[in-house]
Amino acid sequence: MSKNETPGSRIVRIREQNKLSQEELAERAGLSIEQLRALEEDSLSGLAPLVKVARGLGVRMGTFMDDESELGPVVTRADTASSAVRFAGSTKNEYLDFRSLAGAKSARHMDPFFIEVDSSAVESRQSSHEGEEFLFVLEGTLEVLYGTKRFALAKGDSIYYDSVVPHCVGAPAGSTARILAVVYAPF
Repeated sequence: MSKNETPGSRIVRIREQNKLSQEELAERAGLSIEQLRALEEDSLSGLAPLVKVARGLGVRMGTFMDDESELGPVVTRADTASSAVRFAGSTKNEYLDFRSLAGAKSARHMDPFFIEVDSSAVESRQSSHEGEEFLFVLEGTLEVLYGTKRFALAKGDSIYYDSVVPHCVGAPAGSTARILAVVYAPF
């Protein structure tokens, strides 16, 4: 992704390349026109809407956050990891910073991310999408709401779940968790 492109601007570019209106893409993705506009304006958070738009466009979800070019193995050095893509949460003080860990890998089926999760209320923004997710807590405490079950994960803990079940992640008030996330979303 070029330095000037955001996930929202990339969605717009790909949508326009495919000669789709916002209404057509929203219908294909199963989103309201308001949700699609918010995604295109980079003011909607969550993987579920991105996964739905990716399916509607026939691309990987990671397409909105990286450039793909390498067919072989990709090594991402700590000092060369992609810059963070920030998604606002349900309140103005919560954020998810995503750093792609395999941005240059083409034709991949999984999207690995380093994510910084600021404090949030997990009940307020559950979402679901096809696929699976694996989360590993590197630092801090992560709260995961999966369906009606709540899990508190500490450093070194992990969780693997089917993304079709409504879910949400957050960190306790006033804290930040750092996690490794691997997302698989079939398309």
